[in-house]
Amino acid sequence: MTATTTVAAPAAPDEAAAPRAVGVRRRWTEHGLLFIAPFLLVYALFLIWPLASGVGMSLSSDNISGAGGEFIGFDNYAEALRDPNVWSSMWNTVWFTILSTVPLVLTGMVLALLAHHLRVVQWLWRLSWFAPFLLPSGVVGLLFLWVIFPSDFGFADQLLASFGLHPGIGWLTDERYAMLSIVLATVWWTVGFNFLLYLAALQSIPQHLYEAAELDGAGARQRLLRITLPMLRRTTGVVVVLQVLASLKIFDQVYIMTGGGPDASTRPILQYVYQAGFTGYRIGYASAVSYIFFALIVIVSLVQLRLSRRNGEESK
Repeated sequence: MTATTTVAAPAAPDEAAAPRAVGVRRRWTEHGLLFIAPFLLVYALFLIWPLASGVGMSLSSDNISGAGGEFIGFDNYAEALRDPNVWSSMWNTVWFTILSTVPLVLTGMVLALLAHHLRVVQWLWRLSWFAPFLLPSGVVGLLFLWVIFPSDFGFADQLLASFGLHPGIGWLTDERYAMLSIVLATVWWTVGFNFLLYLAALQSIPQHLYEAAELDGAGARQRLLRITLPMLRRTTGVVVVLQVLASLKIFDQVYIMTGGGPDASTRPILQYVYQAGFTGYRIGYASAVSYIFFALIVIVSLVQLRLSRRNGEESK
């Protein structure tokens, strides 16, 4: 007696659904959407949602204590535009950006040129110029507050006294010097990042350009002006954009070193937003000030982008 076994035939796939599923899967794979989906989720959760939530707060009378919350339209924006503290803080931010951007770009370029051409303990120069950038803002702020800028016994006053100059300057307590002192501390702290960008750009310049220039009799000054600086033009554009955006976001070193003083002469707009929201308890008003500042940053970025494109077209 022979046993006959029958094997069930596999179920036939849905002829219409299968190609559609394969097509969807292929589109996701081809466009990379499947791979960037986790990033998009995090991006939406931590950027898109806070932005949308902030717009809602700016149109309400939200209070950090939980009171209020009524919809008041654009009243917060109208009050912010009439608030003199908003404009003085905005000017302090712009003034700091103007004072800090030029020395940060030029100093970063000069340090990179020196590190690129120095042949003695090259690693030490690179490390010493980049190392301050690794320090936390709290360490930098306290270093300048307690060691560099104290009147009479601080390092800055002792340095001036060694040259026969009169010490006792109120580096952080005099309105004439407070912003300049913060700029000086910021340049020392953050110039290492620009130095690194310029050093990478210098190392990517083809060496045969310099060899051909030397064969044509070009000196060091001509090679710098005719080869190095033109080849660094795109890097300079990137550095300027990044530096302006970073300077507009100044907060922590000012908060630690001067607290915005003396007499609010160094208070940046972000500190005013912090004070309005977390010590004044007016989250809705602070959100409105934030979005006015955000609009100004977008305008500055668009102007810089337009100028960069125009310079790029002219250089072609």
